[in-house]
Amino acid sequence: MSLGARLLALWNRLSGLPGGTRLFSLMLGRQVPYTSTVRPHIVELRPGYARAEMADRRSVRNHLSSIHAVALVNLAEVVGGLAMLTGLAPELRGIVTGLSIEYRKKARGRLTAEATVPSMPFQEDVERLVRSVVKDEAGDVVAEMTVRWRIGRQRPSTQAASSAQSLAPSA
Repeated sequence: MSLGARLLALWNRLSGLPGGTRLFSLMLGRQVPYTSTVRPHIVELRPGYARAEMADRRSVRNHLSSIHAVALVNLAEVVGGLAMLTGLAPELRGIVTGLSIEYRKKARGRLTAEATVPSMPFQEDVERLVRSVVKDEAGDVVAEMTVRWRIGRQRPSTQAASSAQSLAPSA
């Protein structure tokens, strides 16, 4: 089973339970430790789409009393990555090859980030751009990020290793 399929299966199992979206978010943070530094709360996930929220707290702020630029990158990247991975066919894999972000205004308060990856068949290695948008509580765009992904077919050994891995942390 591909990573995207495993993520969706876990999401579908947990998201309907009380506290399930928080548990999913914590488990994601255990697997991707750097992502956990901003404590994203994944609130919606489906193939090719992700939405997450991030609380404004002291640990993500800068000296200007707004949310740090790198915290915004981290939040935008996690939703873009989830949208891309859950939108890929099982035989495909992707890797980030570049990103750019534009900051529109100071970010304060609870933020919401979302990304959509339209489905399309891939015949061979391609580059794909994924756009993530981060908004504040008023709905104003505070940042827009574009991530360049290289998409290609998984090698047989990669597929076997991917299938053998579990999303749950190992003891």
